[in-house]
Amino acid sequence: MYDALLLVSFGGPEGPDDVIPFLENVTRGRNIPRARLEQVGEHYHRFGGISPINSQCRTLKAALEASLDIPVYWGNRNWAPYLADAVQQMKDGGVRRAAAFVTSAYGGYSCCRQYLDDLDRVAVEGLRIDKLRVYFNHPGFVEPFVEATRTALEGLPGDAPLIFTAHSVPLAQPGRERYEAELTDLATTVAAGFGRPWRLVYQSRSGPPAQPWLEPDIRDHLTSLHASGVTAAAIVPIGFVSDHMEVVYDLDVEAADLAAKLDMTVVRAATPGAHPRFVAMIGELLAERSGTDRRALGSLGPRPDACPADCCKMGA
Repeated sequence: MYDALLLVSFGGPEGPDDVIPFLENVTRGRNIPRARLEQVGEHYHRFGGISPINSQCRTLKAALEASLDIPVYWGNRNWAPYLADAVQQMKDGGVRRAAAFVTSAYGGYSCCRQYLDDLDRVAVEGLRIDKLRVYFNHPGFVEPFVEATRTALEGLPGDAPLIFTAHSVPLAQPGRERYEAELTDLATTVAAGFGRPWRLVYQSRSGPPAQPWLEPDIRDHLTSLHASGVTAAAIVPIGFVSDHMEVVYDLDVEAADLAAKLDMTVVRAATPGAHPRFVAMIGELLAERSGTDRRALGSLGPRPDACPADCCKMGA
């Protein structure tokens, strides 16, 4: 049904000189002060100015090329290889119809609609690109998190709670309710097999203090757990497909540092990355478009292949 698969991701810097230009791409049109960009840039400089996301995309792309019988292209929103260049490569290579897999599992504006807008912006005549559906509750996304949660809990006390985390978004962002509902559904599904208390919390907010965002923040929740006598917990970053900078800095550095100050034992579960089950899921999403069964866990059912034209649009 498709001539190629297009892997679409956020992008990230690959060296110190890339950091500020990358952040300028991310924040273009938002009038973010230079001082704020430099502050966030320090998160990247802590890791040599390199985001882990591009390396993870290369690993995922290689795994897909080994498992699929169609070529795999890769393009980012905010850094090389850019999405427009990947689309032009497909066009030049004779691709007429491609499926796009986005490294964001949820619905809502920033997770889904913004990528659809990106694809519309780089469209070329004679090449059709269909975005594969939202997959937060596909077994191939759920099962790696169940496995990672089980591993994270090994050695922790039997009453250690689960802390599910995701990137916060403004309450006014289109599709926020859908995003929140999908996160809650996945957290409920993953937690069901462990019989432990759990809470969905948020991280990585970046808006002005006066603007309401999804809460509670993970650091506030850790502080609250500590005050109630909790000494250990497992963090499960269900909002992330792989170890983005928000995972390796906001969780592995900031949250871990706070936990150490509170004398709490906190273990962070792995993200799917290039887990074989996750890679196989992408092939299953492709096969769905030819009429095979649509699989989903939890209570919300499989999401549709396409949303209404105005779904989760800014200003809609």
